[in-house]
Amino acid sequence: MNSKWLESNKMLESESLCKLLNNLTEGIHVVDNKGKTILYNQKASEIDGLKPKEVVGKNIFEVFPSLTLETSTLMKTLKSGEKYLNHKQTFINYRGKKITTINHTFPIIFKDRTKGAVEISKDITQTEELVDDITDLRNKLNDNSKDKNNKKTVAENNTSFEFSDIIGQNSKFNSSVSDAMKSAQSDSSVLIYGETGTGKELFAQSIHNASNRKNNEFIAQNCAALPKDLLESLLFGTEKGSFTGAKSKPGLFEMADGGTILLDEINSMDLSLQAKLLRVLQDGRIRRIGAQKEKQVDVRIITTMNMHPDKAFEKDLLREDLYYRLSVVYIYLPPLRKRTDDIFLLTNHFIKQYNKEFDKNISDLSNKLKDVFKKYPWPGNVRELKHVIESAYNIKQLGDEIEIDDLPGYIRERLGQNRNILNNWTTEEKIKDNEDLPSLESYLEEIEMKLIKNALEKTDHNISAAARELDISRQSLQYKLKKYELK
Repeated sequence: MNSKWLESNKMLESESLCKLLNNLTEGIHVVDNKGKTILYNQKASEIDGLKPKEVVGKNIFEVFPSLTLETSTLMKTLKSGEKYLNHKQTFINYRGKKITTINHTFPIIFKDRTKGAVEISKDITQTEELVDDITDLRNKLNDNSKDKNNKKTVAENNTSFEFSDIIGQNSKFNSSVSDAMKSAQSDSSVLIYGETGTGKELFAQSIHNASNRKNNEFIAQNCAALPKDLLESLLFGTEKGSFTGAKSKPGLFEMADGGTILLDEINSMDLSLQAKLLRVLQDGRIRRIGAQKEKQVDVRIITTMNMHPDKAFEKDLLREDLYYRLSVVYIYLPPLRKRTDDIFLLTNHFIKQYNKEFDKNISDLSNKLKDVFKKYPWPGNVRELKHVIESAYNIKQLGDEIEIDDLPGYIRERLGQNRNILNNWTTEEKIKDNEDLPSLESYLEEIEMKLIKNALEKTDHNISAAARELDISRQSLQYKLKKYELK
């Protein structure tokens, strides 16, 4: 048996299987080796706007006359035996309704050894229409915001940030700022790597606004937000007749001509689409889907990743040849936990911002909260810090300092689970602030560790003197130092 074909273990006409398939949230469409429908579940019926009795027993082309051997994924799978994943299909059913779906199509073999195909569909008709609406709106805004010289002002180019909005004193962070400022003087591609919440788009907008492209469009698109085919049509545009129901419309590259396009999470882009992007980088030309001619575009490309490039290579999520073209300028943004000297600088900035917004007069964090902020790992980075401060403003009623009790519930829960962050609190505070108490043994160990640390600091790390302070033998103290891995 050809390994590309999947063996079906039960008759598709089975009543129990049909009942199961009718309860799925995806459309299921199964055809035999001649393209005749033998199974069509309830969700497929809802997506296509057709009753099962209008489809079952009929050939695909009889029910969907707008499809062809080239555009029907079911027929292509029947012919080639290949599977098709995340394939966008737009067609007109025989009632004249335009439908757009994202399909997974697989070959199968029935018990009698004949071949067939099964398609799992998700309706994205409304999503497609929304993308069209967004594209049209962007075009209108683009036209309306142009001045007599056909240029935009910085305030009208879809950006909010400049380099003056970047806050930090950490040396590694400032080195990245310096690299970004220098990169603004050229048109070379820039790749910005950093964890979620480190400010990648802030940097991208700042580069654009410090460049000679600042009076033209800045367009950002998250590559993980849309399926491959939908993202491709959004980036490159479509030409009328490229697929049934398509209309001529420019893509984001055409709309960003003369400006900058930011492709966020580039490692989420399908590899075949990455190959097409590579050609744009090499030639500076794009071709709309379905078009015969190419168009020259002048667009600077900035990309971002929240995954290290080496890891993306290992997982086969990023083409190496594309990476080298994208990372002519490579900027690394360190996470907040590696730039702790910026925590309170950022905190003060957000306090000033939210004092105006909430009409309050908060002056600072409490000393206890400052200690917690220094030890908290900030997995959401600067974005999380900003949201934590904003949340505190919503909760705080009295006083001019933000306290631990003013923090969001999820932060307090994390603090209650992490002894390393809380090891400077007293036992009484922990008992008061924790709903689910840890074991007595863990509390005693924590107190013991703190007493040992205090004794060592008091005696300038003289073990014999520290043992006398603690009223235990030197050998006992050495054992405890080893137990708690204290130097």
